[in-house]
Amino acid sequence: MRYRTLDPKLIIETAERLEERVAERFPDAGLRGVAGELVSLSRDLAKAAKALEAPIWWLRGVIIAAVVAGALVFLFVGTILPLGRFSGPGDAVQSVQGIESSLNVLILAVVGFLALMRAEERIKRKKVFRELHGLRSLIHVIDMHQLTKDPATLSANFKPTAHSPARIANAADLARYLDYCSEMLSITGKIAALFAQSVNDDVVVDGVNDIENLASNLSRKIWQKITLIEDRR
Repeated sequence: MRYRTLDPKLIIETAERLEERVAERFPDAGLRGVAGELVSLSRDLAKAAKALEAPIWWLRGVIIAAVVAGALVFLFVGTILPLGRFSGPGDAVQSVQGIESSLNVLILAVVGFLALMRAEERIKRKKVFRELHGLRSLIHVIDMHQLTKDPATLSANFKPTAHSPARIANAADLARYLDYCSEMLSITGKIAALFAQSVNDDVVVDGVNDIENLASNLSRKIWQKITLIEDRR
């Protein structure tokens, strides 16, 4: 089972090693702070995903209490308060109306019970998307850091303007910088996958897939830049 499930501990360790690598090669770059934030977020989200594996016991207690209370009400109506007390022996119309009302109440009770049964899924789903929102924001922050890292700046004909951002002049360093960004995006996808692993819900899986697709698409753009750098070299 070790290689069939994601291990949150290993994901965190990978993020920590990546932060150390960024700090060693680019100690003054803003990407170092982003790598540190990725480590912090991976720890928090790993705990949140683990917590979602446990059932919501208080909600299940409420569901059991509601079922017991509903059963007692039907038992009370069906035995202690028989239909004969509300209608005479020959009053068939009122008896039919009473049966119809009982069926309507029974249908509503079943619908309410099903709604309570799905309440746990909705609560967990809401928590998952709250956590994924922060992860999505971090993905865009990573993309912002690689945005100005253009391989065209390595050309001898490139002339920066007065408002041009700081550039990395070395091709190997620029490729390594972009590679670090790609690795960060890959880790964000694995962190998101922890929630799909903890909560077996189709809506959650779709949300996690959206995060992974976003990270993969941005990583694909980065590797296009790395390929251009390698071609120039």
